[in-house]
Amino acid sequence: MNIKPTISLFFLLLSISSFAQNAPLQTVTDPYFKLVRPEFKGDMAYETVGFVEQYWRIAGNTGFNNTVYRIAEKLEAAGYVLEEKASDSDRFTYRIETREMRQPTWEPISASLKIVGATENLLSSETNRNMIYQYSSSTPVDGITGEVIYVESKEALSAIDVKGKILFSDQVSYRTLQSSVTDKGALGVLTYDLPAYLQPEKNTTSIQFRGLRHDVKNPAWAIALSFEAKEKLKAELAKGKVEVTVKAETKIYESEELTIVANVKGSDLPLESLVFSAHIQEPGANDNATGVGAQLEMASITSDLIKRGKLDLKRTLTFLWGDEIISTRRYIEEKDKREADINWGISLDMVGENTDITGGTFLIEKMPDPSAIWTRGEDKHSEWGGRPLKAEDMKPHYLNDFILTNFEAQGEYADWVVKTNPFEGGSDHTPFLQADIPGLLLWHFTDQFYHTDNDRLDKVSQKTMVNVGTAALVSAFTLLNADAKTVDQLILMITAKAHIRLLTEVQLSKKAIAEGGSTKDEQLILDTWADYYAKAMDSIKDLVPADDEKTLRRIVLAKEAIKAQVPQL
Repeated sequence: MNIKPTISLFFLLLSISSFAQNAPLQTVTDPYFKLVRPEFKGDMAYETVGFVEQYWRIAGNTGFNNTVYRIAEKLEAAGYVLEEKASDSDRFTYRIETREMRQPTWEPISASLKIVGATENLLSSETNRNMIYQYSSSTPVDGITGEVIYVESKEALSAIDVKGKILFSDQVSYRTLQSSVTDKGALGVLTYDLPAYLQPEKNTTSIQFRGLRHDVKNPAWAIALSFEAKEKLKAELAKGKVEVTVKAETKIYESEELTIVANVKGSDLPLESLVFSAHIQEPGANDNATGVGAQLEMASITSDLIKRGKLDLKRTLTFLWGDEIISTRRYIEEKDKREADINWGISLDMVGENTDITGGTFLIEKMPDPSAIWTRGEDKHSEWGGRPLKAEDMKPHYLNDFILTNFEAQGEYADWVVKTNPFEGGSDHTPFLQADIPGLLLWHFTDQFYHTDNDRLDKVSQKTMVNVGTAALVSAFTLLNADAKTVDQLILMITAKAHIRLLTEVQLSKKAIAEGGSTKDEQLILDTWADYYAKAMDSIKDLVPADDEKTLRRIVLAKEAIKAQVPQL
């Protein structure tokens, strides 16, 4: 192997030497860590989770709206002024946006499932609040009683007389069974479908929430079963005919969709901004009451530090709470409703897990980089999974390694595990990326209680929210106040991170070739990583004044140095 010679190789070695002697970003982030750590106690975050998680939340319903009003109350206590009452001198403002909804909202009141002749309920919403499908209609007050028919396959369904029966399957999806309710007179549906990562045979009472489409002309209900309930029902069916009584009370009503936006106006560059986004909907504690709570404490701490004269922010900081992806995408698209352009976007979703209970670990889901094309070595997808991306899907930017470096610093300080996963999508970071705005996700996975009714306050760690919130705020403050010193540190960081990654990838490629892999394919991997990091280096120019020719030249040399490291296999 021969490394391509280049005049900037010396610059590379010099940068790596500097990196080794001075941890990346430390000189610019340490003052912010020292500022934030004593302030971020997690009390407000944890208290907020306790308030929010009591509700089953979707846009427009009681729990969602009460959460918005609670956030507004706390923001006002922290010094944020309602926009319509604010003066030009007010730096801390917030607004509540209201919009018509395409369909009514929904919320569960109570539900139960009981085998006729049994003394106890098979399921009750008092202990399994996810048992009734979202947008299920109410049954009569006395419930609906019917014979249970087990459906073992899609083919078997077509041969069954379903009229007046309650269908049950752990093999066929609700969507397949739904037509039997709307077209063939079935009374309703019981389903079971839990992924293996939820460990249903261990967490036998867990139910993952499910939903059906709202249909005014064909109201319907469906019940999702826990592993325990499914096993008991199948055991009874093995003995003979089984009848069950289903009772469900729900509310379906017209409402408005609310989004709450808080701004800390930048002192020097108010038209540039960083946006934090946390979604309110979904009925869990970790998902996503923790994002709501952590972000609220972040907003409170920021205003307090500025009011006490301990902090100033040159650029604008925005906090957004709303309906996942929908509210964030709308905020990005509706430029007339915001003054600042968006430079960076960060999603807080499931950021407070007690991993000793839930499993998994804290993760930073990276913007698309080559690990999402070739996932190998220590790079691993979560159980959520992700499709392989292509080179044209890459989003080269310094934000990935910048955020990771800061979170690793907090991890080392607090003895807290921080890992990454390749891009997978599915949360509020995706609208940023789709709009070509640098954006990533802070989250946890695998969570054995993910989307289940066992995702409650006892699975939440206040300490974790402190760690996430601290590192997130320090990252935001550093970017919002970025200057020439910050740029210097970013150049060193990207240079060193590229060097480390390319060394790793070279070793993986050599191993792959030794095992019969294609030299051409392995060369492509190395070249793609080098190109990614060269472009990530180039993205630092966004923070450099156009007349700073010296720094711009340094970035060009650093790009050349990165590409110089790629060997010819």
